[in-house]
Amino acid sequence: MIVRSFKDIEGTDRHVKAASGTWESKRIVLAKERVGFSLHETILYAGTETSMWYANHIEAVVCVEGEAELTDHESGLTHTITPGTMYLLDGHERHTLRVKQDFRCICVFNPPVTGREDHDENGVYPLLTEPEEV
Repeated sequence: MIVRSFKDIEGTDRHVKAASGTWESKRIVLAKERVGFSLHETILYAGTETSMWYANHIEAVVCVEGEAELTDHESGLTHTITPGTMYLLDGHERHTLRVKQDFRCICVFNPPVTGREDHDENGVYPLLTEPEEV
């Protein structure tokens, strides 16, 4: 059994701040736990815009605070995301979040991230893995 809090991981290597300066993420469950998913609390900052494309991952997001506008690049549809709203990127959709108020969300990734990922120039997280245990 693992028990930890987001407060426990502040300032550690599990507390990742984007090179772009648009978000930070506390990655409470990672690939090294070997449970098949990773779990994060992510905050995207008000007034920012982040374009993403999880070509290698499925992501589920639940907003717990704030407001953002989510645009699906393929369909052109835009959705307002507020507390209690979930979105699932089950088709590897290219998308953009335009943050109206600091946007705090809980995210689940499959396959799990290692904690070292940041978005590349295409908004993609690389598919990193942990070494096999011997």
